[in-house]
Amino acid sequence: MAEQVKVSPRFKRLCTQFGKILGGVSEVDEGPVCFVMRMTNLPATILGRKTRSPLVQMQMFSFESLDESCRALCLGETALHQNQVNHLISNLRKRGITVTALHNHWLKEDPRLMYMHWEAIENPVVFARKTKESIAFLG
Repeated sequence: MAEQVKVSPRFKRLCTQFGKILGGVSEVDEGPVCFVMRMTNLPATILGRKTRSPLVQMQMFSFESLDESCRALCLGETALHQNQVNHLISNLRKRGITVTALHNHWLKEDPRLMYMHWEAIENPVVFARKTKESIAFLG
């Protein structure tokens, strides 16, 4: 049986704050990893049918490997319309966040949906604020 990792009160507090800033539900998973999810309002159809699926509408954020100086591995992901890609890339980059992937998941969706991933090593609260500012235009 795997040994349980004790989660510090500091980590739990940071995770709660991280989730509040990003406007999502936070939870601490084994690792520990702080994981936050929130739904978007991204109008789209796939194969001619309207979709509200969490597979399309979900934004996800996390942090883990928190060090003594309160820096962590911070990750983000969202779906967005193709015509929003350059705006989000610019927003993230000007805040020092690295965009690591841009790809699609579906065929015959309208408008075209893309999925973007980003990462940084920094204070999770700072990352959450930068991410919130960067994605604010997505609605």
